[in-house]
Amino acid sequence: MISMKNTNSKIPRRDFVKTLAMAGASVALGGKSFAAAPGGKIKLGLDNFAVRAMKWNASQLIDYAVSLKTDSLFITDLDALENFEESYLKGLRTKANDQGLQIHLGTWSICPTSKTFKNKWGTAEEHLLLGIRAAKALGSPVIRVVLGAGEDRKSDGGIEARIADTVKVCKACRNQSVDAGVKIAVENHAGDMQAWELVTLIEAAGKDFVGANMDSGNAIWTMEDPLENLETLAPYVLTTSLRDSAIWESENGATVQWTAMGEGNVDLKNYFNRFAELCPGVPVHIETISGFNREIPYLKDDFWKVWPRAKAKDFARFIALAKKGKVRETHSSPNAQAEQEYQKGEIERSLKYCKAVLGLGLK
Repeated sequence: MISMKNTNSKIPRRDFVKTLAMAGASVALGGKSFAAAPGGKIKLGLDNFAVRAMKWNASQLIDYAVSLKTDSLFITDLDALENFEESYLKGLRTKANDQGLQIHLGTWSICPTSKTFKNKWGTAEEHLLLGIRAAKALGSPVIRVVLGAGEDRKSDGGIEARIADTVKVCKACRNQSVDAGVKIAVENHAGDMQAWELVTLIEAAGKDFVGANMDSGNAIWTMEDPLENLETLAPYVLTTSLRDSAIWESENGATVQWTAMGEGNVDLKNYFNRFAELCPGVPVHIETISGFNREIPYLKDDFWKVWPRAKAKDFARFIALAKKGKVRETHSSPNAQAEQEYQKGEIERSLKYCKAVLGLGLK
């Protein structure tokens, strides 16, 4: 089991971070330069959470994805399905296939001891098995799940214990997963795990049937440069939920705001050059969740109680990103309709950027 104990030295926190920042000046955020992937090699789609305010069902989401000429649709919430009858699910599969649209399916926490777990779908094992059955009927090669969120790092036993509990659930459903041809894609979600911790979970459960749903925005919440996160998770990636991020230095460390694609300070061209090289055949799903700020107060001593001591080089890359950023204002929609239009604007603008600037998509 990996130790999560804090190994603070007597060096003052601000001096420690300053040292890492200086080291960051010599860290190449983009690394080696790679040629752009040939056009039309990476499928482009959307994660339905990007338009959560619309409250669309699966059929409506398919219509929307088709209207945007995407190659893939990531339905990450079982509530979008009107029922779990095989005839209904296969009907959705046919509707999508007829439009040249791939479907990936997801759901939420399968960790029974996570603060985010809900028994709406039964026990953790029953929840996962339901997701596997639905994914098979829909033709999805994966079922996306999450462990929990950042608060789980503060729970009894810390994130290690929650990882162990999630591994048990995955192993209990191994035979059904393998028989269905549906792999379990665990996401780095809402500050719960850094990339190396997710790799630990996957390896412990069994990488033959468990992999990763890679979320570049959530990587920022765990003090990771998205490119570093990509390079760590790449051998395990089954699907994605990606977005751009703005990050800047603030009083207690750094502040993050997720943005539409191309509007943050992540080097997206380099990111997707590496993605094309490291994750062939994996679709890019854009999940915009924009407009709010989140502080990462790494200058406060108590912040590190639930985090392992960051490796100097990796943390330096994160700090170097923050040093490039500028303060962003938050967004607030005056009413529900305005929020719907805001969310649609964010995802549609992002998909256009991905096609026109990054060369993603087959259509």
